[in-house]
Amino acid sequence: MAPHLLTAGLGLKPQHYGDALHCGAPGLWWEVHPENYLAAGGPRLAWLEAIRARHPVALHGVSLSLAADAPPDADHLGRLAALARRVDPVLVSEHLAWSTWRGQYLPDLLPFPRTHAALQRIADNIARTQEALQRPIAVENPSHYLHIDGHDWAETEFLAELVRRTGCALLLDVNNVHVSANNLGYSAEDYLADFPLHAVAEIHLAGHHADPAHGIALLIDSHDAPVAPAVWQLYEQVIARTGPIATLIERDDQLPSFAELLAERDQAHGVLAAAGRAEEAEEAEQPRVPGEVPCS
Repeated sequence: MAPHLLTAGLGLKPQHYGDALHCGAPGLWWEVHPENYLAAGGPRLAWLEAIRARHPVALHGVSLSLAADAPPDADHLGRLAALARRVDPVLVSEHLAWSTWRGQYLPDLLPFPRTHAALQRIADNIARTQEALQRPIAVENPSHYLHIDGHDWAETEFLAELVRRTGCALLLDVNNVHVSANNLGYSAEDYLADFPLHAVAEIHLAGHHADPAHGIALLIDSHDAPVAPAVWQLYEQVIARTGPIATLIERDDQLPSFAELLAERDQAHGVLAAAGRAEEAEEAEQPRVPGEVPCS
């Protein structure tokens, strides 16, 4: 199933495997961090294959370190490619960040100055990844917590140039947009107005919380709460412009019941379904070319 045919999905968690396997919600799909499934066998991989037999699955990586000063680890990339061949995901995505240093994996997705040199380096790393996987990947916009000097590119322009150079797609994380705009003091709406929406293959929605010391002046992209109303509002504005795009509800901590997660997923599904109906109505109102025969 192609990404544009999906509606709303959820991150697959071990606590919910049974419910996930048997859930028949329309348009439902599942996303996993591939790093949890790179073993040659075992129960996790067996569960993933069982889920994949009944639902579309996407891989959302957290450790390729595309913005590092070195190529992705060859062994890791090889195992990722093997997993992709095994489960045939509808989409593979990664972050615009770095997380490795001289062979050490760091437990974070770290920022970098958007320089001309960084652009070339990241484009090369995306190209290496796509060559290994034999498919395009989607690159996610990051969350920001502090100002970094030395940028040559605005972030939206940087992402658009990566798309142009590599043929990659984009993963638009709307919560990241809200968090970053709040923390760095710019308009989330203006950022989205400049975002290369034509290249977006997937959207993420997630929750956040205020920093205990700084309050709402510093929002943390924590994935431990329901999607905030402000993020829903931004999301609906995006979908009004783009039409339906496969959307994931991310929840990685403070997991609620499966029913609560599914209800949040259903909210996104409703937004996408309404957008799809609006597109169909608009197409039906288009005047037909004289002599054109309608499709049956």
